[in-house]
Amino acid sequence: MKLSLGFSPCPNDTFIFDALVNNKINTGGLLFDVVLEDVQTLNNWAMEGKLDITKLSYGVLPLVLKEYIVLNSGSALGKGSGPLLIANNNQKINNIEANTIAIPGENTTAHLLFSLAYPNAKNKIFLRYDEIENFVLQDKGFGVIIHENRFTYAEKGLHKITDLGDFWEKQTNNPIPLGGIVIKRTINSAISVQVDALIKQSVEYAYHNHYKELAAYVKKYSQEMSESVMRNHIDLYVNQYSIDLGIEGRNAIYKLLEVYGGLYSKNVVMKDVFI
Repeated sequence: MKLSLGFSPCPNDTFIFDALVNNKINTGGLLFDVVLEDVQTLNNWAMEGKLDITKLSYGVLPLVLKEYIVLNSGSALGKGSGPLLIANNNQKINNIEANTIAIPGENTTAHLLFSLAYPNAKNKIFLRYDEIENFVLQDKGFGVIIHENRFTYAEKGLHKITDLGDFWEKQTNNPIPLGGIVIKRTINSAISVQVDALIKQSVEYAYHNHYKELAAYVKKYSQEMSESVMRNHIDLYVNQYSIDLGIEGRNAIYKLLEVYGGLYSKNVVMKDVFI
């Protein structure tokens, strides 16, 4: 059986899926048609129901729960790992909500967390995550950064205004649910359970066999990052929740669904979220 699978080229995702998609573990007869795309593209595709299995921002989860269900493995949750609101050193930090804010995608967890911290901000524009540093450097406004930009913004003359993840943690007392893996509800439940177990096995393989030496697959898609940035990226976003969400991880996602409903006045499906 072949299933379509989408995830991002970021080091945390390629680290997680390397063993699964490169025949380093026994997949029990399952084959995967793999596509690597930025997370906002994957979010859009999830809303279209394009892929069988996909990485997505947990910020888009409420919009796709009718078609997809969350796997227990492969997620990015954590503490001290959330998006950052940044400014150019030349910019005056006053009346933030009246300024233009660049955000990495409308249906992202970054947008949801920003909206929670700054509910009255109206002047938002949505850019690819890797375009936001330049937007801020050009004094066009403030920006919300994610991924490897967390490790590079300061050396470019940018500084942090608010750690949006820290704001979430203090407000909710939960780890930050950034991204997860979902599978279509139409797929046989036994296959879904098998896929979940394979992703868990793939993460464990990476930790046990390639943590000290990064796999070629990770380096191939690293967009010229230094090895230290790649490792920092993996260390920040791959942890025990990537192996299994557990009760704490699932509760954090339930809390995000609750907050989403409050912020955007949407009806959120609270049952049958996880396989």
